[in-house]
Amino acid sequence: MFDLKQFEFWFIVGSQDLYGEETLRQVAEHARIMAGEFDRDPVLPGRVVLKPVAKSPEGIRKIFEEANAASACAGIITWMHTFSPSKMWIGGLGVNKKPIFHLHTQFNRDIPWASIDMDFMNLNQSAHGDREHGYIYARMRLPRKVAAGFWQDGEIRRRIGVWMRAAAARLDGIGSVILRLGDNMREVAVTEGDKVEAQIKFGWQVNTWGIGDLAERFKQVSDGEAEKIVKEYEASYDLAPELRSPGPKRTAMIEQAKIEIALGAMLEAEHAGAFTTTFQDLHGLPQLPGLACQRLMEKGYGFGAEGDWKQSMLVHSAKVMAAGLPGGVSFMEDYTYHFEPGRETALGAHMLEVCPSIAGEKPRIEVHPLGIGGKADPARMVFDAAPGPAVLVTVVDLGDRFRMIANEIETVKIENTMPKLPVARALWKPHPSMGDAAESWIIAGGAHHSVYTSALTAEYFRDWAEMTGIEFVLIDKDTKPSRLRDELRWGEAYWSSRKY
Repeated sequence: MFDLKQFEFWFIVGSQDLYGEETLRQVAEHARIMAGEFDRDPVLPGRVVLKPVAKSPEGIRKIFEEANAASACAGIITWMHTFSPSKMWIGGLGVNKKPIFHLHTQFNRDIPWASIDMDFMNLNQSAHGDREHGYIYARMRLPRKVAAGFWQDGEIRRRIGVWMRAAAARLDGIGSVILRLGDNMREVAVTEGDKVEAQIKFGWQVNTWGIGDLAERFKQVSDGEAEKIVKEYEASYDLAPELRSPGPKRTAMIEQAKIEIALGAMLEAEHAGAFTTTFQDLHGLPQLPGLACQRLMEKGYGFGAEGDWKQSMLVHSAKVMAAGLPGGVSFMEDYTYHFEPGRETALGAHMLEVCPSIAGEKPRIEVHPLGIGGKADPARMVFDAAPGPAVLVTVVDLGDRFRMIANEIETVKIENTMPKLPVARALWKPHPSMGDAAESWIIAGGAHHSVYTSALTAEYFRDWAEMTGIEFVLIDKDTKPSRLRDELRWGEAYWSSRKY
């Protein structure tokens, strides 16, 4: 779906001229070995590119200027092999526009007790070199991810990989287009937002196209083209029996195939990564896009219902982060609760548009009345989400800033049949509990729309939020609503005074 090897991550190792040529040669050799191992590790999805040893203010600034200009560079990994005076880094860090991963490690795992001498000590000074390096980030109030440990350890590699995926999604989002078909659902507050600020903050171009543009493309799609897509449906999903022979319900499925073709061509023509629809604006279409939206999400596009452009692009960003990982990513909405004592759960779904990448079984295409939108009965995929850990994430506009809210959940198997609810759905237990999770989400101003993912953890989204400079709120097993309320109030002072 997405090739993350298109993204480069520059590895900059710090030192200084004080130690002489022999020490600098060893620093460069160790950096080469580390960069090579990083680049070959499948846990690290991007390409690791080694840069010259950073040892002067002029050289450091030059590297960062080159990184800013390199369209493939998604982030920078820094590590201080020796002591590298941090005043040398001010010029470079001052112009830097790329996310930073500060790796605090050392080339050797163990102290060579019998042979350690001052030459070894002069070469291997990460223990205090990285502390000097860390200070300048703190002094300059610069965001970065910090991880300490031996560079060959699996946990360190995992954390670098998470950060790389978040950085790739950030770079992918810069200049991405969100294709809005119509406006937001009328009178809804949380799906609104500052589109200009979103482009400044995230790089997202949030623009609107009339539903008539899609309707015109829809009319031009032939039955033959649609039947080719239907063959893909037959190969990938189960079809309800009435969809296998000519009739109104098969026609409804064919119409969805035509919408998929038309909308896909429109997204490609506009170089869009995400799109929105609204059931209040369907002029010229025979039915609300349902199956078409599910299929396009499965291909990697982001989607938001009722004009929710923030969640649409967040879905796409999450799909970039999750490329090649097990599990899925979908647009989601909290629908209703089950308050049976000891078995409290939330049922998530949407009218039609839930991505089959989260399905626990082979999806089934069915056609049923919708009861909203005033159009013909739409085709959609019906399935239950796969059980297991997942996370719900949303972005809201608070007026003076964006806030990301994440809730860790456990998706459970749906034991009861719901024959009168033919939609894709997920049932989950939110952490820390149903009541505390819902209370915390509401205290934080969380939307009723979210991104649901079983492929990613909250760490990916925290890294992404840090890179984009927005607030991040986590609701997990340790969250207490009363404490969260205080933390949000304290955060108001921080975010109102924040300079970067």
